[in-house]
Amino acid sequence: MTHPNLKNTSIIESVKGRGIPLAENDVDTDRIIPARYLKFITFEGLGAYAFYDERFDEQGKPKSHPFNDPRYSGASILLAGANFGCGSSREHAPQALYRAGIRAIVAPSFAEIFAGNSTAIGMPTVMVSSLHLDTLITLVTQNPSTEIHIDLKNKTLTTSSGWTCPVDMNEGYRKAFLEGSWDSTAVLLANLELIRKKAAELPSIR
Repeated sequence: MTHPNLKNTSIIESVKGRGIPLAENDVDTDRIIPARYLKFITFEGLGAYAFYDERFDEQGKPKSHPFNDPRYSGASILLAGANFGCGSSREHAPQALYRAGIRAIVAPSFAEIFAGNSTAIGMPTVMVSSLHLDTLITLVTQNPSTEIHIDLKNKTLTTSSGWTCPVDMNEGYRKAFLEGSWDSTAVLLANLELIRKKAAELPSIR
């Protein structure tokens, strides 16, 4: 629970953007970011390698993939199948997607660790029914310019065409976004004076 006197600087109540469809179930983290890219010292630049083996052949030539499709260039909301992010718990997977421009993911379900790792970097993972996902993907496929608005506060998803559906998500994660407590580093930095004051009040341990 966030202390009532601590300031929250990273509140996320909604996410807006165009969608990019990847209607496959059980997409694991090894597909999202191949293991050979885990050797990077920082997460910078990982976006270029998101779905790399599915986007390029052995000669580095582009293959047919939504992330290579110019119609979805600049799209920031990934529309995915059930159990997205399963497999290993590598935090590089959500980092790669985030650095590729993804700011939220919509799917019927998520692997628990993947959803937690996504929350920790400010990328909401919201759930919709399979039926609603199918409708949403159809709308985006037919009109890639369709804007999607995910309202975490009211738990709804609305498109620029007027179509809407309910969304769900882990309540702890949703609360963290609405309170701004998902970004633990930002919370600490924004409250350094309070932390120093409390530290000065504590008895020293020798």
